Amino acid sequence: MSSLARVIKLASLALCLVVVASFALFVINRTSDASAHQQQVVNGETAPSGAGEPSRPIAPDNGGRKGSARRTIDEVAEAVESPFAALTEGSSSEWVIHSVQLAIALVVYGFGLGYVARTIRVRT
Repeated sequence: MSSLARVIKLASLALCLVVVASFALFVINRTSDASAHQQQVVNGETAPSGAGEPSRPIAPDNGGRKGSARRTIDEVAEAVESPFAALTEGSSSEWVIHSVQLAIALVVYGFGLGYVARTIRVRT
């Protein structure tokens, strides 16, 4: 395997891992926030959504509680996914935005770069 194909393949793998890790951290954050909110509703500390008074919105991106590794993963994933941000700019749902950007990034960086690496390997 040529060294260029190997580098492209490793870059593809690294980019896909970062994007998937960022999405997994997003999912974990959202589900834990939703769980905490539901526990508050059950305990009577907060009104349920749609019950007269609006409930406290869930803080985006875990507020200021991000660790340095999490912050780095999110920054790299944001930089990698930034070319696709125009495709989701009309959506207000964070789930749609993150899911669509994940899918596109995996297709472009996983399939696309993998295809380029295989093409280079075959031609050399």
